[in-house]
Amino acid sequence: MRISAKADYAVRVAAELAAATPREPIKGERLASAQEIPLKFLENILGSMRTAGIVASKRGAEGGYLLAQAPNKVTVADVIRAVDGPLGAVRGEPPEDLTYPGPAARVVDVWIAARASLRSVLEHVTLADLAAGKLSAKIEKMVADPEARHRR
Repeated sequence: MRISAKADYAVRVAAELAAATPREPIKGERLASAQEIPLKFLENILGSMRTAGIVASKRGAEGGYLLAQAPNKVTVADVIRAVDGPLGAVRGEPPEDLTYPGPAARVVDVWIAARASLRSVLEHVTLADLAAGKLSAKIEKMVADPEARHRR
C-alpha cells in the first residue's frame, strides 16, 4: 500500500487536533510547525478535511482549526478518504466494478481482499486512539510481528 504525503500529513494533523484542548482553535502555522508540514500544503489538506466535516475553522485573532466531531467518532480511514478518496480504489474505481480476462480474473478478488485488510485497521483506529497513544490489542499484535517491518 502506498500512503500519499497528503494522507500522512492529514492523519498527523488530525491526531494533533485530537490531542488539543477541545473547542480551542489552533492556528494553521502552529499545526504546520508541530508536525513539520509545509503550511501551504497543510492549508489545502485542512480545506479538504473541512469539506468532509472532520475539521472546522474559526476566523479572527482567536481563530484557527479544531475538530468538528468528537475524536472517538473519526477514524483514520475517514481522514484518508477526506483527502485521497476511497480506500483501495484501483485506477479510481472500486475493485468490485472491475473485470479482467483470463488468468487475471482473480486479481479483482485480490484487490477486494487488500481493501478489506486495509479497512480492518484504518476503520478501527480513531483520532482519540492516536491522541491517547493507544491501539487495540489486535493492531499492537500486527505491529509487533517482525514480518510487518520488512521492507518489500
